[in-house]
Amino acid sequence: MTEMEKILVEIEHLKKAFGSKNVLMDINLRIKEGENLVVLGKSGSGKSVLIKCMVGLIEPDEGKISVLGKCIGDLKEDELNQVRKKIGFLFQSGALYDSMTVRENLEFPLRELKSKKEEKDQLVVEALQHVGLEEAIDKMPSELSGGMRKRVGLARTLILKPEIILYDEPTTGLDPITSKEISKLIIEIQKKHNTSSVIITHDVECARITGDRLVIIKEGECVAEGTFTELQSSKDEWVRSFFE
Repeated sequence: MTEMEKILVEIEHLKKAFGSKNVLMDINLRIKEGENLVVLGKSGSGKSVLIKCMVGLIEPDEGKISVLGKCIGDLKEDELNQVRKKIGFLFQSGALYDSMTVRENLEFPLRELKSKKEEKDQLVVEALQHVGLEEAIDKMPSELSGGMRKRVGLARTLILKPEIILYDEPTTGLDPITSKEISKLIIEIQKKHNTSSVIITHDVECARITGDRLVIIKEGECVAEGTFTELQSSKDEWVRSFFE
């Protein structure tokens, strides 16, 4: 690590089992400021469990997770919530409230801010502008396509200006063209806001577009790490097969 590189997330010897099933086995990762780290793996390999451990939604059995200089396992609930405010989490579904308009969905994370209504309105409009959906502000989620719902979910994630964004399968359920649009949007957000991101996916094209660095998890362990090009030409046949 050079002097210029700041580590925002550090995971050491992370282990997690559910009953007799070992899901994560000795995971070690570092995420640098401004970096997009893609975590690839087949379904059930522990990818989503990994990011849920990072934000304290799941408690690991062993290991240490440090996020923005704070050891997650040592934090009290109110301290953990302060760290979570600096982390954006984009769920697979977009996780919008169906009974709320797009505007109301984006206002929801702002409910604790002691800002004037005009200031909150401005934040909502700016967030939608970032994802190219300003015209959808008064629509209901049911009126939006899958790709548009993902964009609104991303706008809601951006509204609190997080330092880290965790993407859980951001292109799942989308057609190839929309998937590519969402992947390019992830890059635009990284460049515009200098966010650090962890992108959980099994979409190889999404990994190619978004990832500065890739990690492949197999049976709960990191079996390969490098750039897309490096892993695509790996000497390991199983790693190469991921990209074919």
